[in-house]
Amino acid sequence: MSVVLRNAQRAVPVRRAPLRRAVCALRTALGASRFDVGLVCASNALMQRLNSAYRHCPEPTDVLSFPFHQVVAGELPRPFCRGEYNLGDIFLGVEYIHQQCRETGEDFDDVLTVTAAHGLCHLLGYRHDTKPEWEQMYQKEAQILEELNRLTGSRLRPLTAGLF
Repeated sequence: MSVVLRNAQRAVPVRRAPLRRAVCALRTALGASRFDVGLVCASNALMQRLNSAYRHCPEPTDVLSFPFHQVVAGELPRPFCRGEYNLGDIFLGVEYIHQQCRETGEDFDDVLTVTAAHGLCHLLGYRHDTKPEWEQMYQKEAQILEELNRLTGSRLRPLTAGLF
């Protein structure tokens, strides 16, 4: 199946092909390569509108995930028909992420990939509202990033190491 990537902002240049390849590899590491994923690179303004509308937090953010299926963390959706082979959509706040990277000195493309991994985990039911949920999600992110690192020679790690 496919990863559909749309760049809906103009503030930050995004290398779409490497990001799409990384998301395809991460989807495979999750065992979800049969499922479509939508990926939108968004501006601060769009992220702020979405965050306000769906999370009642009127600020831009780095990632928002909108799952197609409601699943328990660690389980794949069980589609009934071909049209349901969809994990959902991930909105990456690339302008927000770019600003954070400028402040921290981290590599933008690496952080974008790790943030996409975080979004994919959310599409598959992982959350981080409590410490046990965070531990489960962190472990899954580390696992799929380790697989991506093995394939690409990179050294990516989850960004939420110090959340709890």
